[in-house]
Amino acid sequence: MTRDKPVTVAALGLDHRHIYGMLEGMVSAGCVAKGWWTEGDPQPLEGFLKRFPDLKRIPTVEDVLEDAEIDLVLLAGIPCERADLAIRAMRAGKDVMVDKPGCTTLAQLNAIREAVAETGRIWSIDFSERFEVPAAAKAGELIEAGTIGRVVQTVGLGPHRLNRATRPDWFFDPQKYGGILCDIASHQIDQFLVFTGSQTAEIVTSAVGNFANPSDLGLQDFGEIMLRSETATGYVRVDWYTPDALPTWGDGRLTILGTEGYIELRKYVDIAGRPGTDHVFLVNSERCEHVDASTTPLTYFADLAHDIRHRTQTAMAQEHVFTVMELAIQAQMQATRLGHLA
Repeated sequence: MTRDKPVTVAALGLDHRHIYGMLEGMVSAGCVAKGWWTEGDPQPLEGFLKRFPDLKRIPTVEDVLEDAEIDLVLLAGIPCERADLAIRAMRAGKDVMVDKPGCTTLAQLNAIREAVAETGRIWSIDFSERFEVPAAAKAGELIEAGTIGRVVQTVGLGPHRLNRATRPDWFFDPQKYGGILCDIASHQIDQFLVFTGSQTAEIVTSAVGNFANPSDLGLQDFGEIMLRSETATGYVRVDWYTPDALPTWGDGRLTILGTEGYIELRKYVDIAGRPGTDHVFLVNSERCEHVDASTTPLTYFADLAHDIRHRTQTAMAQEHVFTVMELAIQAQMQATRLGHLA
């Protein structure tokens, strides 16, 4: 494609609501949406049509892959099916943005690595808890400015509301969704690597559990990981326990500890406190304050469009994407099983 031509995108697979933000983000970055395809009529389809009422359904997946005008495909199908479709798309000449988890097994990840090397295409994951959260962007700015010194630890918490009645059957099958650490915790692994400046890490220990849903033993409703790199450590806790009284889907938090201070992110809600989202608290030798980060610019989608046109890696290094998923899958594979899973 020419460098000044708008990127043309299509959505493939609408099994997860994250497709809303993925497509909205690329359109807001100046891309042209050509259409969408999905298998059947998954639950998120109704919300998708409300947001994109003028976007047409493309008859088959092959029609999308064979359309030379489409530069980028957005994948939010059933997690275990994302890798094969991404590989098909890359071999058809498309770049790929996929919802997390980008894949569910090491074999899938290795096949994706081979396809990227073979085709030169981009395989990117929209880690929405960083790329779609202004508070996370503000934290990056504060760290880059040296406000808390060298980062030595992150503590990332990713609670979610179960909303059981709306969940499809695949949500309760770990072979299909990949397990709670492969799925949700990939967000926190991504943030650990980025905010500590680590290229890679090791999984010190990990666990998954089912404590509250004994009738759904395929559901892992709790997970935790301890990570260690050459320069920092990290702790991750994810769960499906968000109470109904909370006015949003989860009280996502991230604490970033530096040698000269710390930053805490209350991404989606400040309990019984300030209204709105994107609350950042900064404490160092000179400042102890709340920062309203809600207007901090988000750059991932525009950066990815730039990368597609110029064959660069400004949105996210390709090796970083591979590393996040490798660590998430490793944590899942070696996790101790707790509660009703034991």
